[in-house]
Amino acid sequence: MRVLILEDEELAAERLQQLLETLQPGIEVLTVLDTVKDAVVFFKDSPAPDLAFFDIQLADGASFQVFDQVEVRCPIIFTTAYDQYTLKAFKVNSIDYLLKPIGKSDLQQALAQYDTLKANFVQEGGQLQQFQQLLESMQRTYKERFVVRAGHQFLSIKAEQVHYFFTAHKTTWLRQADGKKHAVDYTLEELEALLNPNYFFRTSRQYIVHIDTIEKTTIYSNARLKLQLKDGEETTVSRDRVSDFRTWLGA
Repeated sequence: MRVLILEDEELAAERLQQLLETLQPGIEVLTVLDTVKDAVVFFKDSPAPDLAFFDIQLADGASFQVFDQVEVRCPIIFTTAYDQYTLKAFKVNSIDYLLKPIGKSDLQQALAQYDTLKANFVQEGGQLQQFQQLLESMQRTYKERFVVRAGHQFLSIKAEQVHYFFTAHKTTWLRQADGKKHAVDYTLEELEALLNPNYFFRTSRQYIVHIDTIEKTTIYSNARLKLQLKDGEETTVSRDRVSDFRTWLGA
């Protein structure tokens, strides 16, 4: 297996390489890079490795910037001391997210995840595009429950019980079928990545609605749509989202 390491801490890169060689003696570390700039050049000019390890915070920026500048045609395991980038990591080629200091058992599990993906890919006899589709399908796990605070209690609410999410007074809320609302510790942007798009749709900057809560859809001014929800609430579908909304509603 040919591996690339993108890490700007020399000791961390050396430790990772040693762990990899211990766990998989036949592994080949192609190179160790320490900047976004070098990574972009590598992926432009060199064949893709089988697997890459990306630190997130580098000397010249975040490694996510690599994906903005060049196509990365291999799975990625992110390594970082910070846990707040998990959602962003799984929007790209990530198959795992390891927190530093990296433990041997965690790295072993991440490599096993890669081996499983590779085995499925070989069995299906697919091309790289199919491998990437397989990666995406494994990455797409949607949130099934939300834990919210109600007075001195914590409640666990199933995603399917949420009629819609909305923002008001700089807070994100979920509304249940019984009309109760609860604050959640997510922005609507984060919820878009967490919610199953078969059931939830971002209609505007203020709302994400569940398909079963839509009572009536009517044409509104300026090429927009107005939605009447089952609890009597009304919201509109932004003009730039109307086409996607109609496709989603029909699907």
